[in-house]
Amino acid sequence: MSSRIYTVLLADDDPDYLFQVAFYLRKAGYEVVAVESQAEAEQVISKMKPDIAVFDLMMESDDSGFILCYKLKRKYPEVPVILATAVSRETGLTFGLNSGQDREWIRADLYLEKGVRPEQLDLEIKKLLKI
Repeated sequence: MSSRIYTVLLADDDPDYLFQVAFYLRKAGYEVVAVESQAEAEQVISKMKPDIAVFDLMMESDDSGFILCYKLKRKYPEVPVILATAVSRETGLTFGLNSGQDREWIRADLYLEKGVRPEQLDLEIKKLLKI
């Protein structure tokens, strides 16, 4: 593994989930900038370029994660984004990144259901960062 430390921008309005994921990612060797809202994530994006971002879908609004994906990709198109959400479990709605049309409007590189094991999240981050 590379000796470089990668920075993960983690945005989720569930403080317990945020703490657990940030704790695990730090333990796995990442620098983590953890924020609890879309607004805070937007402030971080305006000041720094993360290596990768993991966004919750529903924060202040039902589409906070989509908006963050769009804003991050507009400023830093090369930064991978993972959308992690429980929307399917909570609403029964499902979507993915299978079609070009989905990728066009979602702008995320990967979609994960919340509850993903920390080891799996680490693996997906490494794949997207090519490390």
